[in-house]
Amino acid sequence: MEYEMLRALRPIRCFLLDMDGTIFLGNKLLPKADEFIEYLKTSGRGFLFLTNNSSKDKTAYVEKLSRLGIRCAADDILTSGEATCIYLKGRGIQRVYLLGTPELEAEFRRWGFELTAEKPDVVVIGFDKTLTYAKLVTACELLRQGVPYVATHPDINCPMEHTYIPDCGAMIELIAASTGCRPKVIGKPNREIIESAFKKRPGFSLLEFAMVGDRLYTDVATGNHAGICSILVLSGESTRQDVETSDVKPHIIAENVAQILEALKILDHKE
Repeated sequence: MEYEMLRALRPIRCFLLDMDGTIFLGNKLLPKADEFIEYLKTSGRGFLFLTNNSSKDKTAYVEKLSRLGIRCAADDILTSGEATCIYLKGRGIQRVYLLGTPELEAEFRRWGFELTAEKPDVVVIGFDKTLTYAKLVTACELLRQGVPYVATHPDINCPMEHTYIPDCGAMIELIAASTGCRPKVIGKPNREIIESAFKKRPGFSLLEFAMVGDRLYTDVATGNHAGICSILVLSGESTRQDVETSDVKPHIIAENVAQILEALKILDHKE
């Protein structure tokens, strides 16, 4: 085990985890990912799954992880939709015009927001698979009137099994082309989603958090922007060659979460 990995992992007590490419690939669990999560629990460490996908609620992820053999609760999931709710609540927002799926609408109502097109405090756009032209017209009219604008996350495309579909970032570009307006973005790689994670996992210092994921430009960049340890796993999109050519550098590179698991076991055995 590399000394640098062991040294960097020693202070980490809470892991913020990307899912697709880190814990699973599509519908396949990655090696020892279930053992990794169980070890975090039994060793007294914390964890929180982070996803930019705001089209689904936390229940959908709990169910998927359960099918793959990972036991977790809804409170162990943070979506960019919930992070947006936390961000808006902290700023006293009450009335929201939302472009989002029924699941995202339900999330906002659970947080106590009034969803309305009448004098909203803010326009919010998510990954809206139910997007209509009427929704776009209303949103653009409100933005031209000067209503503040927030987006759940910046992803341009959402990967599917054999293709890609337009994600929130593509919808942002459409609205920008019409209005010239661009939103405040909450999800990875922005610091705001990590600030929401901190609120869901109080009791840890910055030095005790690590962000783990397979993408340099979202996961690793998120950790770096937040001033916490960033860990790139090579089980998904990014490669060692990508690291060499990128301005975004992780603190740790691991083959997968199985390697992180083995490093934690070594540390705990030594202590």
